[in-house]
Amino acid sequence: MATPASSTSKTDFPWWLAVAAALAVAAAIFIAASDLYAQVFATVAKGIGITVFVTMVAFALASAIGLGIALMGLSGSRWLRQIARFYVEIIRGVPMLVLLFWIAFAGAPAFVAAWNAVTAPLQNAGLFGELLVRDVSLLWRAIMALTIGYSAFISEVFRAGIQAVEKGQIEAAKALGLTRTQRFRLIVFPQAIRTILPPLGNDFVAMVKDSSLVSVLGVADITQMGKIYAAGSFRFFETYSIVAYIYLILTVGLSLALRGLEKRLRRQHEQ
Repeated sequence: MATPASSTSKTDFPWWLAVAAALAVAAAIFIAASDLYAQVFATVAKGIGITVFVTMVAFALASAIGLGIALMGLSGSRWLRQIARFYVEIIRGVPMLVLLFWIAFAGAPAFVAAWNAVTAPLQNAGLFGELLVRDVSLLWRAIMALTIGYSAFISEVFRAGIQAVEKGQIEAAKALGLTRTQRFRLIVFPQAIRTILPPLGNDFVAMVKDSSLVSVLGVADITQMGKIYAAGSFRFFETYSIVAYIYLILTVGLSLALRGLEKRLRRQHEQ
């Protein structure tokens, strides 16, 4: 039996969002009215800039690397496909926190040692000085760990989206004499992006949350600022309630923005 239009309209209304928005506003009023919560919020909010910076830079780099790995996995070269599959399976098999520690305390020193070995003649000539491990900031070690970790997942998103494009359209592009690069830029990617965007947006939101892991390296993000305040004041409930509140505002807001972008792209495609 068909569902009445009015019933469907009421069912589709985002009541969860209305309730969440009301709770968010109530929490904001409560924070503003409470000296303690206002102080905690002011302290923790200092880490928002670092959280946003880490997320944006790491996601941009991970997307670029992920696209490259996906194209390697779809290439005609058997060796490139095997290298891409090796990278994806190995990186996805390592927990993000372990990868973070490895990059920070093993990968960075190894990179510095290799860099100094390669550039030793230039250093002896006095062109520049020796690179030290402490010269590689913990912030950038954390960014590189998130970049490497998420690039493996994002590469699978790109691969699935590209493979979802109908073979007939690619064959038609070949018949028109388009080069491989032109086919990808003009035919494949514009269609694949509609399939790629939803899971890619999910990965972006997930990275916002996983960026809290950088606090274990002492990077002054939202979580680290909360840890510092709670350790000094012993106000753990108040502090981590504010930390959770800020992360919820960021992640839910991003999810809604990405959902709106998806709907806009869908309408453009239908037109």
